[in-house]
Amino acid sequence: MNNELSSIISYLERDRGVNREIIIQAIESAIHQAARKSMEVSNDLRIEIDRKTFALKAFDPALVSDEDTGLGFISLRNAKKIKKDAKVGETIDVEIPPAKLGRIAAQTARQMILQKIREAERKNVYDEYKDRIGDIVSGTIRQIAHRDIIVDLGKTEAILPAKERIPTEEYNIGDRIRAYIYRVQTNTSGPAITLSRACPEFVKTLFRLEVSEIADGIVEVMGVARDPGFRSKIAVKTLDEKVDPVGACVGLRGVRVRNIVRELNGEKIDIVRYNDDIKLYVTQALAPARLESISIDELGVRAVKVIVAPDQLSLAIGKHGQNVRLTSKLTGWRVDIQKSGEPVSFESQREGAIEELAEVLDISEEVATTLVSNGFLTTEGIMEADIPYLQQVTGLDEQTVRGIWAAAQAASGVVAEESGE
Repeated sequence: MNNELSSIISYLERDRGVNREIIIQAIESAIHQAARKSMEVSNDLRIEIDRKTFALKAFDPALVSDEDTGLGFISLRNAKKIKKDAKVGETIDVEIPPAKLGRIAAQTARQMILQKIREAERKNVYDEYKDRIGDIVSGTIRQIAHRDIIVDLGKTEAILPAKERIPTEEYNIGDRIRAYIYRVQTNTSGPAITLSRACPEFVKTLFRLEVSEIADGIVEVMGVARDPGFRSKIAVKTLDEKVDPVGACVGLRGVRVRNIVRELNGEKIDIVRYNDDIKLYVTQALAPARLESISIDELGVRAVKVIVAPDQLSLAIGKHGQNVRLTSKLTGWRVDIQKSGEPVSFESQREGAIEELAEVLDISEEVATTLVSNGFLTTEGIMEADIPYLQQVTGLDEQTVRGIWAAAQAASGVVAEESGE
């Protein structure tokens, strides 16, 4: 049995990555439980496996008495066979024959041993990954269930939930994938490792891996705003005046940022130079739009008012309000954009757009506010977006988004009919 035990322990240690001492303790514990269920032994039964020879021994303490009165007792005559100088009232260890223990181990303890080995494996996995939150790992897609992806990382599996996927990406079983370790938790079924490709931290970590100046601490990432699958803005600053932070991130002939764009399947990336002056910071973030003026809200609200020429308005706002929305996320300030020479305030325009959408589409003001806040000011703008994008940007449920899109289509049809088109 020693050779068999040695082979099992060596296999588990080598192929399953479990510490040898943990394996031996698990086997001792399992045999102890199995023996107590299958044999008449006391609660003080002790199982020992020699760490060098793997010899298996079991000892059951018994109290020496004048007569053998049952479990937990041994007669003085039998006790002297074990220990010559045994005395009445003394407790001695009675060894259980190894052959008997071997049958118990083979028949009863197998499932208990496997269970404890699995527990040890799960603990090892949790201990390994709990300190790796923020790392990027590679794996193979093993299963796709309701848009959630199960990724094989080698020693364990992780889940890439549907909400952490990039909306524009499609995956197949067997594909290799890289993702950000977003969360590691432990539960009754084992460690739960959650991955993400949609979080801003994924972009930040990709830049740290690709740009040596960021890894060395010469260039610092000050913030990331992201519309997964479509566009990201990343703000950087340098701690060494000799190093251009934007140039370092772009790389020679754009090779560094191009590698990151390729990893993100074509997602556009704007690299913004960070500035403590919020006016300059917003100006950099709204590029390439040219601003005529920028002012800070005098009421103390974290908001800036931007004036642009009429031909620069759409560029500053961006498609579906993407440019101004990401700028607000990146800077942490609300950005209000207004055409030059326009007498109506931005807030008035916003309120007018909310009222018009609520009336035309027959939706609540709350839903209309959500649409306008995300850059969808007209029915035409809503129809230009596809339903998955509209749902992803606004955060509204699919049924509501489909109803809005259908209402916008119907409203546009009425307008076209009335105009004779």
